[in-house]
Amino acid sequence: MKKNIYHHHRHRIRNNLFAAIDLGTTNCRLLIARPSPTGFVVREAFSKITRLGEGLISNGVLSEQSMARTISALKICAKKIKQHQIVQTRFVATEACRRASNAEDFISRVKKETGLDLEIISFEEECRLGVTGCMPLINRDIRHVIVFDIGGGSTEFSWAKFDDDNQVVLEAALSVPLGVITVSEGFTGKGLSHTAYRAVVDKIKKYLSEFDEKWGISALIEKGDVQMIAMSGTVTTIGAFHLNLPVYNRAAVDGLSLSIDDLIAAKRKLEKLPFQQKMEHPCIGPQRADLTLPGCAILQGICEQWSIGEITIADRGLREGVLLSLIRQHNKK
Repeated sequence: MKKNIYHHHRHRIRNNLFAAIDLGTTNCRLLIARPSPTGFVVREAFSKITRLGEGLISNGVLSEQSMARTISALKICAKKIKQHQIVQTRFVATEACRRASNAEDFISRVKKETGLDLEIISFEEECRLGVTGCMPLINRDIRHVIVFDIGGGSTEFSWAKFDDDNQVVLEAALSVPLGVITVSEGFTGKGLSHTAYRAVVDKIKKYLSEFDEKWGISALIEKGDVQMIAMSGTVTTIGAFHLNLPVYNRAAVDGLSLSIDDLIAAKRKLEKLPFQQKMEHPCIGPQRADLTLPGCAILQGICEQWSIGEITIADRGLREGVLLSLIRQHNKK
């Protein structure tokens, strides 16, 4: 009898649905999923480029146009969520809302117009959730891992290691105020000049230098004891370019490990692509065409600071981390 109750309870847990929203500076992303023995199975996913942080670098506020675009996307998310019986949700907002002086007004407006309760999280919490989301890609034969996410308004770095119980522990987090939108808006035109590109590379290296020294990262890289996992549209696009995909394929890109030479070669191929062809390319499109060079500059700074053998590309991150955390919390009840 007890065995039947146990199996019924386990079956009920596995059929529960959870929902997570990751509202970033560039994208609005929704994931609805149910637990599985290996993590979760996606029931529904939605992603929309809204550029919530557009113009933020110059005036410090979220513009009316960017808020309207984002609320329109969030209304779609709310509608999708209402179509399912969800047991637990968490909706998080990151750098654009951390930085904007009118963020609280925006959060209140979202609640009023969509019914969604957005939570502005710290960059440390963002890093923790990002590492959680990338857990399936972490190599347990390597004791340390750097996870970085080139976002729209900033780039986050997580430094984690396996403890004595073989659990991944976040040791340190760093947020650098350079993202694809902030870099793009910091320079005029549809691309970066060679001088501007190099300035971004050097600035990234400067930000990372102190972090590297404090945690002895370069020394551990030389010993082969560090894995690097890269999130963001920049690196997934580079992965698609390396594979010569005619259209983007998440299954082919997520978890792809590239040698640093292959990564740089694909990055250069992306950089050299004429702007019009970037707009027309199915893996980029008009909404991301002007963000590719800034992303490549940030990535190059990271690769020059940390000369590692290969990088694992992750088409996953914050929203997956939110979902896994929700499932773990629910299972503890």
